[in-house]
Amino acid sequence: MTERNRSDSPGREPVRRGPVAEVRAFFDAALLQPTERNYDETPAQRLRRLIVVAATVVLGTIALGLALAIPPGDPRFYLASLGVAGVWIVGALVSGPLHLGRGRTRAGTTSRGVLQGFILGAMLLAVFLAGAFVIARIPLLRTPVEQLLDHVRHGSLGLVALVTVVGGIAEELFFRGAVFAAFSRRFNLVGSTVSYAASTLFSGVPLLTFAAACLGLLTAAQRRVTGGVAGPITSHLTWSLGMLLLLGPVLDLGG
Repeated sequence: MTERNRSDSPGREPVRRGPVAEVRAFFDAALLQPTERNYDETPAQRLRRLIVVAATVVLGTIALGLALAIPPGDPRFYLASLGVAGVWIVGALVSGPLHLGRGRTRAGTTSRGVLQGFILGAMLLAVFLAGAFVIARIPLLRTPVEQLLDHVRHGSLGLVALVTVVGGIAEELFFRGAVFAAFSRRFNLVGSTVSYAASTLFSGVPLLTFAAACLGLLTAAQRRVTGGVAGPITSHLTWSLGMLLLLGPVLDLGG
């Protein structure tokens, strides 16, 4: 038997890759190689989704701006934030079918993309925390971030964490579920990312809009690969809960 035939035998050991090749294989599987699926919609379904999405974006953007305008420590903030999440969830469900999706692993099998989502969310978190260490030394940028953190400092961390989880799931259901599906394949990644970033404009915090653009681009790439929201939800929650718990200490350390 030749060397080539032995390497093709069913009982062969898996090919071992170096660290660089492993990282490349991970990103290819998690962000670049879409799985096969058929989620085609009729023109009537697409039109309905577009109408619902447009109306929901307007309502949700206004609601988010009003929620963030509530003074820190005011109990109304929690109810208002859950109300914003409710707008996203209703819009997502009314717009049409949603899918959990399936991603391709670096080994060639398929999964929901949850582990990939966790790893990608943690990577994005690390980048933002490193950036926060720099921002801590720039008062013009640090002040609006501190104002957002006041909702944690003057309120209940448990309630804020709950709102963060519910809001993160709601945003992914709507923006990576409904909004992504409302755009054509040519524009769905950019369109859903821009829509998500635009929804934060009334917050008055430019860095929040920047964060939404970065997170939106990452999760939209996952949505394009997996065809669903399971991976994006995991990335979003990993990043947002990490920022909730670690951003304040990092700012204090950097300052």
